[in-house]
Amino acid sequence: MSIAPFSKWRLILSPPARGSWNMAVDEGMLEKNNTGRNLPTLRLYAWEPTCLSLGYAQPRGDVNFEKLHDLGWNIVRRPTGGKAILHKNELTYSVIASASEPRLQGSVIDSYKYLSMALLRALEQLGASAQAAELIKPSNDQRTQNPVCFEVPSNYEITVKGKKLIGSAQARRREGILQHGSLPLFGDITDILNVLSFSNTEEKSEASHRLSKRATSLESVLSRKVTWGEAAHEFINAFQEVLNIELEPGELSRSEKERATELEKNKYRNPEWTHRI
Repeated sequence: MSIAPFSKWRLILSPPARGSWNMAVDEGMLEKNNTGRNLPTLRLYAWEPTCLSLGYAQPRGDVNFEKLHDLGWNIVRRPTGGKAILHKNELTYSVIASASEPRLQGSVIDSYKYLSMALLRALEQLGASAQAAELIKPSNDQRTQNPVCFEVPSNYEITVKGKKLIGSAQARRREGILQHGSLPLFGDITDILNVLSFSNTEEKSEASHRLSKRATSLESVLSRKVTWGEAAHEFINAFQEVLNIELEPGELSRSEKERATELEKNKYRNPEWTHRI
């Protein structure tokens, strides 16, 4: 794959925030991307408190809301597809750019493949030998029976020894393209099952066994804990090196902040959105 011409992108390092704000910011940036004043953006962020995110079209019936409430965890519905992700002890990235950005041109798969090169380089610099391979589309049974994003295969997913390490999703609109994804840094990858619905303990146990075989964390891969700051540093270096860009530190514009505030209030904290399916 040819390297795109050198260009400058904006870098935003966001402090840990609630899930509704994180999703509102990503969508707000996407909506304001067509103003012609914003550079393509790499945003790195974290979640506080722990938050379960549902895919755009995922049914709310997958969630055990009583357990979610007992644990004090938040819930949000993403603007992108896929299944449930537990955002806890992770680094999350988002890329927002216009459809004319050379690194995102072509099909969804083309852009996934391009960005996966930067993700792989970041993991390599952290000490992880990962792969990104195009896969056959999951069967209908896999799509419908698996509520967990990290258990469902996807094209150019980032894996280590067959276990998924980075899960990503993409949304395309007239204003541009948003791709965001999660890298679990440490902790128990099966914690997500504590807030999902199962008909009995045997079903949950089977799900735990499957997830342990199909997904992993960076700590499990490296046998050491990686901090958010260390991971972010290597993401920045890798994106600049692989994508042939310079990342200029920046922040949300006034219009982006205002739109994110509106989206959080009217959409991402609104039960009509979160529980719509």
